[in-house]
Amino acid sequence: MKTILLKFAGPLQSWGTSSHFESRHTDLYPSKSAVIGMIAAACGFRRSEDEKIRRLNQLHFAVRADQEGRIMEDYQTAHKYKYSPDPVEERTYVTHRYYLEDAVFLAAVGHEDDQWMADIEEALRHPYFQLYMGRRSCPVTADCVFDVLDLDVISALRTAPWQAERWYKRMRREPIYLYADADLLPGGKQSFRRDRVSSFAQCGQWYQLRRESCTLVELPDADSGRQEHDAFAWVSEEEE
Repeated sequence: MKTILLKFAGPLQSWGTSSHFESRHTDLYPSKSAVIGMIAAACGFRRSEDEKIRRLNQLHFAVRADQEGRIMEDYQTAHKYKYSPDPVEERTYVTHRYYLEDAVFLAAVGHEDDQWMADIEEALRHPYFQLYMGRRSCPVTADCVFDVLDLDVISALRTAPWQAERWYKRMRREPIYLYADADLLPGGKQSFRRDRVSSFAQCGQWYQLRRESCTLVELPDADSGRQEHDAFAWVSEEEE
């Protein structure tokens, strides 16, 4: 099996799965439907191409919360107009938008079809449409395609180095949460999430429930081999 690791990091992200109208909430970690939408955009699929998009549900999916962000609330004003030859403003209202601030996630998508995964990798490295982390105001970073491994998605996330910022690593040392398709983590704590894509069509987006499992993992630290700087080391050397 070939697995593509995607790194989602940046000042702001938003991964809503159940918000409508004036209040747009965010989940605490990326959804499978959001990653599928990102892959579909990279491949150049149109919203109406339901069959091509539904096939992406077959991808194995897991995500690791390397750095849990803080929820930030923003608001925007929107204007509603009456339909007429000369539009007249009917009312102005406030919409509440929620984001994750300073979060870092490592998502994994994989499949046994190596050629299909190679095509997806090529599309993600040279996307047809702009990729973003939940909202158009949150574009992905240049290192979004973090790695490609010949491992299953769970093994890939268990072995990939911890991607959190150094200040976060000093603050947190307990295991990290890993979320995956329920059949990939049969022993994990299971729940349902409405992020199995049926259609991205503008006239009616449609999502079904997906079973998801959660577990905790110990991670290798990419900075573990670095030596800490000792500002007073030269003092002891001179005394000797």
